Amino acid sequence: MNMRQRAFGLAVALSLLAAGGLTQDKKHEVQLRTVRGVVADKSDNLLSGSVVFLKNVRTNSVRSSYTDDTGSYRFSGLDPNADYELHAEKEGSKSQTRTVSSFDSRKDIVLNLKIDKKKN
Repeated sequence: MNMRQRAFGLAVALSLLAAGGLTQDKKHEVQLRTVRGVVADKSDNLLSGSVVFLKNVRTNSVRSSYTDDTGSYRFSGLDPNADYELHAEKEGSKSQTRTVSSFDSRKDIVLNLKIDKKKN
């Protein structure tokens, strides 16, 4: 086998290894979950600018996000093996805490949250 053939063989082998790595990354990416939904008040008015908190129960790490103009929020890239707690807050009022279980096999979970605004 000459040098050119060896180099070609090595290039082919490296390409196959790289492709295998990409396949594993894609499989891992497919397993990650997304939680999304809207935040509304008791009268079903969508609430933009609400803060939604997502807590990983295993690690106690908390992520937060503001709802957009349509009252929507979204958390992606979530560990399918972790349980999460989720709630929304706006102007001193808070929604009930909802849970996302690691036993829930859905990859795209929709959880709508309701905030009971305090009366002034």
